[in-house]
Amino acid sequence: MNLSRSEFVAVNGIRLHVRRWGAEDAPVLFMLHGWMDVAASFQFVVDALGGDWQVIAPDMRGFGLSDWPAARQGGGSYWFHDYVADLDALLDHYAPEGEVNLVGHSLGANVVCFYAGVRPERVRRVVDLEGFGMPATVPAQAPGRVRDWLDEMRARPQLRPYGTLADVAARLVKTNPRLQPARARFLAQHWSKPVGEGGYMLLGDPAHKMVNPVLYRLEEMMAVWACVRAKVLHVEATHSETLARIAGKVPIDVFKKRFEAFPDWRERFIDDAGHMVHHDQPEAVARLIEAFCAG
Repeated sequence: MNLSRSEFVAVNGIRLHVRRWGAEDAPVLFMLHGWMDVAASFQFVVDALGGDWQVIAPDMRGFGLSDWPAARQGGGSYWFHDYVADLDALLDHYAPEGEVNLVGHSLGANVVCFYAGVRPERVRRVVDLEGFGMPATVPAQAPGRVRDWLDEMRARPQLRPYGTLADVAARLVKTNPRLQPARARFLAQHWSKPVGEGGYMLLGDPAHKMVNPVLYRLEEMMAVWACVRAKVLHVEATHSETLARIAGKVPIDVFKKRFEAFPDWRERFIDDAGHMVHHDQPEAVARLIEAFCAG
């Protein structure tokens, strides 16, 4: 196993925890994890990389060992553009000049694709692991969405405790039956922390589970994607259940027309994998990342 080293970087009034693997003079891959996940989630992909790479992966705000923004301690909302601003600040810290290679999973994929459109001069390659955006919305949904958010502000979500690390690992396997037991045990150590006189809590602000009062405006997102100069590689699990869930009643081929907004976009599929493709098939994911980013 390639061991990571931890750093803390002050950005936008908070401290972000960052994991780094590899030699500091090696070509860099920046990786952003998904919702309710942590940077250590990329360990298996890092181990599968064949070349010399430096991987830099933050715990996004409110996850892992990164700060919960003070104004949101105990509840509140997280805003997509805050993640984008944090990435911008991290790149200024670690790679202040030139173009970078960005890899993101799920929420992290949506962040890196958006960033590549608002800072196109800063991005060389984008690897999007199971990032689809959200279902399109219409203005008529706004009153109900804000009402739901207000209700959740009154009764804020909570995360349940787990008795042992084995219970945390079992929870991970329940969510992803393909996850190997050894990988589940590794992730459990980084996904949770001991609390009180016993038990474990997940390393995530429960406010992340709140509904967002701001509607997802697909037309605006596509306008940003249209500005991306980097080549984009979309990696998707064959017969992705997450894609089917997000698309809902919209046929998959119709839903995926949104990706036509990217000027230079291609997709690859990975068999025997679910949404957590980097856990299920890290070797296949690593091969795709290396071939695409080294080219």
